Amino acid sequence: MRYRLTFITGAAVGYVLGARAGRERYEELRKGARRIAQNPAVRNTAETAAVNGRALASRAFDRVGERLPGSVTHRIRSLRERRAGDEDDWGTSNT
Repeated sequence: MRYRLTFITGAAVGYVLGARAGRERYEELRKGARRIAQNPAVRNTAETAAVNGRALASRAFDRVGERLPGSVTHRIRSLRERRAGDEDDWGTSNT
């Protein structure tokens, strides 16, 4: 119950502060976020981090995969197959 009350309080405070900032401030923040996301250096760093994270996760799974329950290993393998060849939101490959 305590966590639910904390969440509701946080949501209410966020709503009030967001309503006071108004639509103009929201649009400014949105444009700034878009400008950052479209920066080539940020995109390259995000792609590198994603590739390194997937490689690390793959190595970790290879090491502990046999100790996981069969349902978990099956789910991980099916997710790997589904993501193979897909492109992410940045337009880069998920390799």
